[in-house]
Amino acid sequence: MTEESKPEVRVLGMAPEAGRWLLVLVGLTIQLCLGAIYAYSVFKGPLAKYFASIGDKPSDTAMLVPYIVFLAVFGLSMPLAGKPMEKYGPRTIAAIGGVLVGLGWFLASFATSPMLLAVLYGVIGGLGVGLAYGCPIAVSTRWFPDRRGLAVGLTVLGFGFSAFLTGKLADWLMASRGGVMPTFKILGVVFLVVTVLLSLLLRFPPKGWTPAGWTPPAPKAGAPAAEKVELDRGQMLRTGSFWGLWACYTIGTLAGLMAIGIAKPVGTDLGIASATATTLVGIFAVCNGVGRPIFGALTDKLGVRNTALLSYLLIGGASVFLWQAWSQTAYIVAFIVLWACLGGWLALAPAATASFFGTKDYARNYGVMFTAYGAGAIIGSVLAGQMKDIFGSYLNVFPIVAGLAVLGIVIALALVKPPQVPAASEAKPAEAK
Repeated sequence: MTEESKPEVRVLGMAPEAGRWLLVLVGLTIQLCLGAIYAYSVFKGPLAKYFASIGDKPSDTAMLVPYIVFLAVFGLSMPLAGKPMEKYGPRTIAAIGGVLVGLGWFLASFATSPMLLAVLYGVIGGLGVGLAYGCPIAVSTRWFPDRRGLAVGLTVLGFGFSAFLTGKLADWLMASRGGVMPTFKILGVVFLVVTVLLSLLLRFPPKGWTPAGWTPPAPKAGAPAAEKVELDRGQMLRTGSFWGLWACYTIGTLAGLMAIGIAKPVGTDLGIASATATTLVGIFAVCNGVGRPIFGALTDKLGVRNTALLSYLLIGGASVFLWQAWSQTAYIVAFIVLWACLGGWLALAPAATASFFGTKDYARNYGVMFTAYGAGAIIGSVLAGQMKDIFGSYLNVFPIVAGLAVLGIVIALALVKPPQVPAASEAKPAEAK
């Protein structure tokens, strides 16, 4: 694309170098609606009381099933959005996802048991988030080849902050609008309307567009030209780089999603008052959100592997600290780190996927990569539950997490690197969608 043609590109009525930041804001707001799953602990108690009032007395484990199902369906359904997004565009797929998210929350208000809630809220809502989540990320990735990590980090910032904002809103709605089920209805309508309307603003840049004055950095001598690699999904799956990044992503999300699921009960087990523990969960959610642009910027500055290694040092150190100290102070420090590192991986992994494997087939590539999130959600939640059932405390899960962080360091050193560029005769470039 010539310099003369670039001024013809407009983003929301502005020059693209400025308008693309508005697309980040749009994506951030969509993610605020999608990320309300992280506020599930706010609903867990009121839901249990509601089910008990209609004759069902669910166990604590049963009340976690909707949360686990939501996260698992979310993570495992991401690949479904990739090819349709390339064919129909991000706005259409994000809007469809937004409708499902809204319906999931609205229909959840009719649940009469945790299992029915898992279907209405977990499956329908989780599928909606799985379809919509990658759309704003893909948009930011393509509009920001020069500051990809920061742009993605800011986009997913909304998902991390959602627990804090949605939790506060839900508390107010439950107190003023008749309880938990009317609150689900109201939030369902709000999420549907906001997500669908904002989705209509999403768009990819024209093929070949780059920011004015920017050229891709020249690769170091002897290093693979990561920015020039364009692998389709099948080619990506045949690289060790994919499997190394997938395994590291699984470990990073496992630690954080486990921390989200047990944040409040660990605090109360350590003698923190219930109301104070709820406030701390909100603070942890803010740290989760802040971790995203910070780790995104670090990825731009330090590179993917070094940022991954830093995250594992933090995860391992926090886990050992809490395991050894097992105090209120250690709990607060450790959970701030674990929540922030989860946010970090949700910025690092999409930026790494684009950097290592290119952007032409990015939607499908990151959809497959994101299945690591679903795997981490399932493994982390089950692991924490098993430790609680066996030992009567969550204490013994933290040395396991520390050990997994060490494993992550080994995998990152061995496999987290750009794939070797195939020879021209071997490579089949990903088709432009």
